[in-house]
Amino acid sequence: MRLDFYIAHATGLSRREVKVLIGRGEVSVDGDLRPRASLQLHSGQQVRCRGELLSLPGHRYLMLHKPAGMVSSTSDRDGASVLQLLPAELRRDLHIVGRLDVDTTGLLLLSSDGQWSHRITAPKSSCSKVYHVRTARPLTGQMIEQLCNGVVLRGEARPTLPAQVERLDACSLRLTIDEGRYHQIKRMLAAVGNHVEALHRERIGPLPLDPALLAGDYRALTDQEVALF
Repeated sequence: MRLDFYIAHATGLSRREVKVLIGRGEVSVDGDLRPRASLQLHSGQQVRCRGELLSLPGHRYLMLHKPAGMVSSTSDRDGASVLQLLPAELRRDLHIVGRLDVDTTGLLLLSSDGQWSHRITAPKSSCSKVYHVRTARPLTGQMIEQLCNGVVLRGEARPTLPAQVERLDACSLRLTIDEGRYHQIKRMLAAVGNHVEALHRERIGPLPLDPALLAGDYRALTDQEVALF
């Protein structure tokens, strides 16, 4: 396992932040204060950051900024999987916590802890998700009202739960939903006579996407972030 990955996963820091610490001489491996970020660690080696001995947590909890064009799947059978963005040693036993469409970007959670994931995705948890939506046509007051009240999706009889809608400009809005139906946002906009041009997930429950993460980047969640769910 690479040194920079080990420290990022043990501390919750981004790999960029870790590389800064390594460059400052604040990281040591078996007493060596000038290790390379790419150093491959071996079992039993002691890694210290600012004098504190580090260790990996039992379960893994990751935040990933999903780019467009990758599938939210543990298999690449249907296209390039987001797991390809992670080093091989990190992928073991990981699953995706609430998927995103191939063309949707933004916050994606991954974990090896099934019970934690279930608390987020179970319908009874009502864990809200916040999306930035860009539409093909201007949003009318009637469209906004329909989304706020709940709409009937094609092929379903039960309307969606009322959504929270913040209109950002003529063709974009911030939409908060408490459900996770199949292609729900796209189908909601279609139901009110519009079309989604771009979709980006900004938040899951109380956890926002880290603004420091560029598309394709990831980091370990902090203990405080894991405890939010």
